[in-house]
Amino acid sequence: MTGKSTMPIIRKMTLKDLKPIIEIDSKILGAVRPGYWETKLINAEKNSPVSSLVAEIDGRPVGFLIGGASGWEYGVPESTGLIDAVGVDPEYQRRGIATLLFREMAANLKKVGVNRVTTFVTWSNWELLKFFNTVGFKMGKMVNLEYDI
Repeated sequence: MTGKSTMPIIRKMTLKDLKPIIEIDSKILGAVRPGYWETKLINAEKNSPVSSLVAEIDGRPVGFLIGGASGWEYGVPESTGLIDAVGVDPEYQRRGIATLLFREMAANLKKVGVNRVTTFVTWSNWELLKFFNTVGFKMGKMVNLEYDI
């Protein structure tokens, strides 16, 4: 890390963050998905009373968290928050950035009446499961159902 600061600034995500989010995602997944992320950012900005967040170090986005209040999506009450996506540039991982993003999101969700946060994680994604366990998530009551066509 070559920057001057080591503590990230957590701020509201904007559409100007699209390019850095695409870059972070491509470093993590090895795929470039501009249309996917453009849709995610537009929907996050207009569909939740709570802003999605970006972690920035020395003016450069190094992590993000997209989430908000459920609005009864999937029959989940408005008092439930959803974490839709989280990503941290691999160069900055394991420095607590995702935890800072989550804590800020949780505090913001609580202000609008949310008392539970939920997310979906692929069972084999041990790193992400470990992160959510570390910040206090437990197995929920919802069951994921699949049907192969």
